[in-house]
Amino acid sequence: MTTIAVLGNGRVGGNLATALTRAGHQVRVADRAPGAAADASRTARIVINATPGAGSLERLAALREELRGKILVDVSNATVDGPDGLPADLIHPGSSLAEQLQGALPETHVVKTLNTMLFPVMTSPATLTQTPTAFLSGENSQAKQTVLDLLTDLGWREEWITDLGGIRTARATEAAILFVPHVIRSSGITPFAISIAR
Repeated sequence: MTTIAVLGNGRVGGNLATALTRAGHQVRVADRAPGAAADASRTARIVINATPGAGSLERLAALREELRGKILVDVSNATVDGPDGLPADLIHPGSSLAEQLQGALPETHVVKTLNTMLFPVMTSPATLTQTPTAFLSGENSQAKQTVLDLLTDLGWREEWITDLGGIRTARATEAAILFVPHVIRSSGITPFAISIAR
């Protein structure tokens, strides 16, 4: 059993918290109440960033002491939304939210994952008709192994998970969010994920 703090109680955070609790982990969800994120992060071994990506860097940089030595699993995408509310551009072109977080939190092990899919797939990958891929980006191999183990608790088979390398590789997976509005407009809001076919 791992102690996990989920920052963000929207659809993504709530979905992850429910699934991880079901898998036997001790999960605490932090909402927007003052001090909630700091309190939850202080007592957790793993912290999941499920806050809206546009404000994640500012929110998490303020938790530098609470996140020291912790694994920060970043599942958010930092985007500028278009008039229809769907992602239209990246906030950090030529970089990524994960890289920005790692730079702001040098003593935290940032691991990017689960950001290339609609949120229901994060905890139910086997429900898709084709095999999805979950990607890992991060500098610390032990932290990535811990996150890989967490993904298997969420129903991901190890062969569905691809370690892309260092945190810089997160800029590739974050750019994949730009597929989302076009897929939704053409096919509707049904669960899907980016997948590597071999």
